[in-house]
Amino acid sequence: MADDTPDIDKALVAGLIARQFPQWSDLPVRPVANGGWDNRTFHLGERMVVRLPSAAGYAEQVEKEQHWLPILAPQLPLPIPQPLAMGKPDETYPWRWSVYAWRDGETALKERIAGLNDFAVSLASFLNALQAVDATGGPTPGSHNFYRGGSLRVYDAQTREALRALAGRIDRAAAESVWDVALSTEWTKPPVWFHGDIAYGNLLVEDGRLSAVIDFGTSGIGDPACDLAITWHLFDGKSRETFRAARGLDAGTWARGRGWTLWKALIVAAGIAGAAPRDVEQSWRIIGEVIADHQQWAAKT
Repeated sequence: MADDTPDIDKALVAGLIARQFPQWSDLPVRPVANGGWDNRTFHLGERMVVRLPSAAGYAEQVEKEQHWLPILAPQLPLPIPQPLAMGKPDETYPWRWSVYAWRDGETALKERIAGLNDFAVSLASFLNALQAVDATGGPTPGSHNFYRGGSLRVYDAQTREALRALAGRIDRAAAESVWDVALSTEWTKPPVWFHGDIAYGNLLVEDGRLSAVIDFGTSGIGDPACDLAITWHLFDGKSRETFRAARGLDAGTWARGRGWTLWKALIVAAGIAGAAPRDVEQSWRIIGEVIADHQQWAAKT
């Protein structure tokens, strides 16, 4: 079939399950609320979910997660997704897809978190443990994760385009300073594991505490700076400093973390990346906070 994305609905999912995993064909299929953008996610019965890439660019992530998540899981202090089966492409759907165990919890909106300081410690501990896992043979930056963990220069042209588009609405010199300092540094240590998309939607809470980390589609080995964007998205004041201290990373990695965060906020604010009005508004806040953080830390060095 053509490499066009089909309409991914519960009828398609039910058909795939019936043909490839008939032992589960009697289980009801229903969409997961807020089921994601990169993948479409459906409940399969009460304790499983089906995840299907929404476009060819995300399809490479399926086999990676199927292989690596069982290796990573026993080495981490919090639960991560548990693959149960991998589906094959067929005449109705063009890519591999996954069945996972359902993970209880709610996405980590700020109002659901009992204490940001404790949350910062828990998240930093998880990321430190992930970074400590043996990276031998791990997936290096590439199209499977949009080059996370690699050089920020991959996004230099796009960042400059966004800065031009925002002329007159942004302190361009200040933003360029953040970006230029980030580009002046690099990760010179051996590659380490990173998640690649540490955002509230991929962090689950129960009883106000961090309970699981999900969606490792952009994971890989390399520079862990891409896992720092949560610093400005979620934390502030004391919790931000707690997270910074608990991560124990050098100044150059923090500079690249600001760069990664600025790049994404700029392209959203400039309309280069499609986003809801709420996300655009948040991007303007993040741009301001990243610039302020850069200026504060530049004054100390």
